[in-house]
Order: sequence, then C-alpha cells, then structure tokens
Amino acid sequence: MIITVPRYLIVGLAAIFSAYHLMLATVSIGVPRDVGPYVAAMVLYLVATVASLWPSKAQRMQLWMASFNVAVSIAIPLLVISQVDARNDNGYAIWFTAAIGTLMVITSTRRRNLFAWIGVCAVTVETIAWSGFGALTQFGLIGSLSWVAISHLLSRSLAKAGRDARQYAVAEREAVEWRAAQEAHVSERQFRLGQTSRMALPMLRQIVASGGELTKGQRQECVYLEGAIRDEIRGRKLLNDRVREQIMIARRKGTIVTLLDEGGIDDLSEEDLERVLNHLAIAIRDTVTGKLIARTVPEGSDTAITVVGLSSADGGHASALGREMQDDDEEDQVDLWLEIPRDAAV
Repeated sequence: MIITVPRYLIVGLAAIFSAYHLMLATVSIGVPRDVGPYVAAMVLYLVATVASLWPSKAQRMQLWMASFNVAVSIAIPLLVISQVDARNDNGYAIWFTAAIGTLMVITSTRRRNLFAWIGVCAVTVETIAWSGFGALTQFGLIGSLSWVAISHLLSRSLAKAGRDARQYAVAEREAVEWRAAQEAHVSERQFRLGQTSRMALPMLRQIVASGGELTKGQRQECVYLEGAIRDEIRGRKLLNDRVREQIMIARRKGTIVTLLDEGGIDDLSEEDLERVLNHLAIAIRDTVTGKLIARTVPEGSDTAITVVGLSSADGGHASALGREMQDDDEEDQVDLWLEIPRDAAV
C-alpha cells in the first residue's frame, strides 16, 4: 500500500517555516542601523517564497523562478549584513541564513537541485566572508547545507521511485496482456481440438472398424474431411453452417476451396458477421470454377471479404502434365472477382 501526503499539507508546512523566519526578522527589526535595506530583504524573501509555493500544475519549478530564488539568496545577505556589525551580538537579525536554507529546500524539492546548491553556497560564502568560519555553526549554515543535501537525496529517490513505479505499471500491463493472450490461445486451441474431434470421430471409427481398408469413396471422404478441418483452422470466422455446407458441395463438384481469415472481420458484430457470411455462402453456391479463394480484408477498408474464382486456360490438362509443359503465356482465367462489403445485405 502506497501512502501519499497531500500536497497542501507540504505547502502549508513550508509556509509556516517561512513565516517563522519572517517573524524572527520582525522581532529583530531594531538591530540593523538602517531599517530600509533590512525590510527590503524581508520583502524579497516573502515574494520569492510566495512565488515558489504558489499552486502550479507543473511539479518542476520554472527556470526563471529558480533563477530568481538564486538572485534573492545572493541579495538578501548583502542587504542585511550591510546594516549589522559582525562584532556585536545581533541575535535573530541574522535570520536570513535559515530563511534562505528553507527557500533553497523548496527549490530543491521542486527539482531544481543545482539552483538550490548555488543559492545555499552563495549565502554560506557571503556569511563566512562577513563573520568568519565560526558562522558555520553560529548562524546555522551547516543546518541549511544539510537540509538542502537531504532534500536533494529525497527528490532523487522520489524521482527514481516514480520511474520505477511507471516501469512496474507498464510491466504489469504487459504481463496481464500476455496472460490474456495465452489464455485466449489455450481457449482457441481447446475449441479447435474439440471441433476437430467431433468432425473426425465418425470417420476414425469407420477406419478402425474396417481395419484401415477403405473404399475409394471413403478415401475421398477423408480428403473432404481434411479440407474441412483445414478450413476450421485457417478460415476461423469465415465459417458458419451455410458456408460449410456450400464449401462441401463445391468440393464434391471438384472445386478447390481455400479460406484465409487474417483477422480483418474480428471487429464485426455477430449480426453483421452472419450477414456477410451468408453473402459468401451465396457466392460459393452460384460460382462454377476450378479454384475458389475467400480472404478477409484488413481493418479500415469498406470491404470485408474478397472472393476470387480461377480456372486454368486449358481446363487443367497442362497442370496434369506438369508445370514444365505449360506455355509461359498461359495464365489462370478469372471466373469471379467479388468484394463483399462490411454492410452487405442478403
């Protein structure tokens, strides 16, 4: 279970910390020699904080805002330390060290880590130049640096966790799709095996009963049965009872029938599919040809099925003698070219 913290709660806490720094600055407003630059520093900090915490759809801080925060982190120390004496006990008048640390933590949290480091390092250098290295502990600069470092690590960890979560989500979807595809394949195989068993079982019983000694008629029936089984595998949705009946009649007349379902009619409703298949059955019934090919058309076309009827120019005699005996100029004649539309009406 993933626990998420509401954004308004995080923004509220940051606003409270920022307001606390301004309160300390207000309490110490009598320390600086000139109040003007001191108040200007407070105003700059207030504007930068409000702009940084203002609700926005983008989680990553805009470049201009991050640059403005860096400029503020450089300007505020200059405005404050120019009005106070490093040799005196200035109390909370050096509020800007922790304040800028908070502003840079906000900047880092909003995925501008480089700008956050520039800002916190700038205030550190300025304060040390004013008061010496003792300022690191006296004015809390180590704490500001530490908080920016922690924020940087957390932001990187959260970003990585977000990327991992998206990758896991993609992997989970792919796994679900793969499992669904495998289950569909298993279901399809079971259905085809069951259908093939029902079709072949009577003939298999005859073969067993006769000890494998089949008459010429029974052998021919086995050939027809093999074609019907092949239709169930390759034809898929091109078949209904009427189509199966007309194909068997055509084969008994000597027509070679080939069905190829390549998924082009998978999106048709049951009613539309039945109407299209009935149209196909009529086409098979009314066509006298040597070879009949029915094939689905890819999705996106107005045509659902193409039906082609072909016959040899010499009546099939050259084919019987072998391809080497055929004239190069001889080609199959087209007896039928039919396009059955998706909205076919019978």
